[in-house]
Amino acid sequence: MLTIYAIPVSLYCAKLRILLRHKHLEWQEIEPPGGYGSDEYKKIVPSGNLPALADDGLLIADSEAIAEYLNEKHPDPPMLPQEPGSRAKAREFSRFHDTRLEPEVRKLFPHIDPGNRNAKIAEKQSRAINDRLAQLGRLIGNAPENQVLTLGDCGYPITFTWIELLQPVLGLQIVWPTEVSDYRHRVSAFPSVAAELDSYRATLETWLAARLVQ
Repeated sequence: MLTIYAIPVSLYCAKLRILLRHKHLEWQEIEPPGGYGSDEYKKIVPSGNLPALADDGLLIADSEAIAEYLNEKHPDPPMLPQEPGSRAKAREFSRFHDTRLEPEVRKLFPHIDPGNRNAKIAEKQSRAINDRLAQLGRLIGNAPENQVLTLGDCGYPITFTWIELLQPVLGLQIVWPTEVSDYRHRVSAFPSVAAELDSYRATLETWLAARLVQ
């Protein structure tokens, strides 16, 4: 059985769980010994990254590398197109999430606790996230409508949930392009995505509520 080092609220751990669910894989999930970033965990995973995968003596600690490894080892259902150009576009779509959209959302994390609120940061990041969502809308608009779930899709439903739940908490002014809203609806209809969102949203709401009472 696969072993995944993860914490419940981690965005990238949830992204990986969508893939695991979609491929109907069995896994056990354990929190990093000593906690995220601890020296104890780094004795197992030198980078300290989450998620990390342990599979029959193999250890991988990068979410994209884990996803591609599992897709190659467990090819059914395939989560990357066979045609090289389409395959590259799916990877491009995935990288846009990891290197463009998600980092702008992550910049808000230090400001979730009430004592760290900063209206100027919320305004700045609202603009930055809106810029990325507009870019994403154009990417979606230039691509064929997805009929299958790919590796490139797995991160977006989780990040969309973060944006939605942070809007009232931080007073974000977010504009959702129609292309993005429609894509969100389509991708959330996949059973593996719906199942993960059902549990993850509740976890994130509980986590945020705990931060608000500090």
